[in-house]
Amino acid sequence: MEEKTKMVLGRKNYMFIIIGCLVVLLGFVLMSGGGSEDPNVFNEDELFSFRRITLAPFLVMSGYGLVLFGIMKKQ
Repeated sequence: MEEKTKMVLGRKNYMFIIIGCLVVLLGFVLMSGGGSEDPNVFNEDELFSFRRITLAPFLVMSGYGLVLFGIMKKQ
């Protein structure tokens, strides 16, 4: 007899987890940078831009929420 093993999480769950991880990764990529090669130069506009202060943390938290949703969602 062939015995089929049932996955703990379904296909949709894994898709939510993968998409959530990609969103978190995108958030961290958007958050990176802003440094200067000259330590005496401080570019406030680049460091404190909307992308790094607002958008990137929102994407990271949304990605974590998607991963959690993918783990907790019933099949």
